[in-house]
Amino acid sequence: MTLTGKQKNYLRGVAHGLNPVVMIGSKGLTDAVMSEIELALEQHELIKIKLPSNEKAEKVALLAQITARSASEPVQLIGRVGVVYRPATEPKLSIPSI
Repeated sequence: MTLTGKQKNYLRGVAHGLNPVVMIGSKGLTDAVMSEIELALEQHELIKIKLPSNEKAEKVALLAQITARSASEPVQLIGRVGVVYRPATEPKLSIPSI
């Protein structure tokens, strides 16, 4: 699934009021952190992840690794916070189709 610009814009608006549900520490993306991300995506579909304070290129690579391993889509990366989306088996959000 690839999100369009309009869909990402809608999801950014929904994510604005959310708090990060997963925080990645100095040890990086461990299996335990990935299992928490998987659980959060199944329950919420749209989550914020607090990333470590690395260089921007490292944060972009980390977010890409998260989306690849969890089969989710990146929505946004601002500062230390990344937003990812994956539709649940029973979707809770209805995103615009166009």
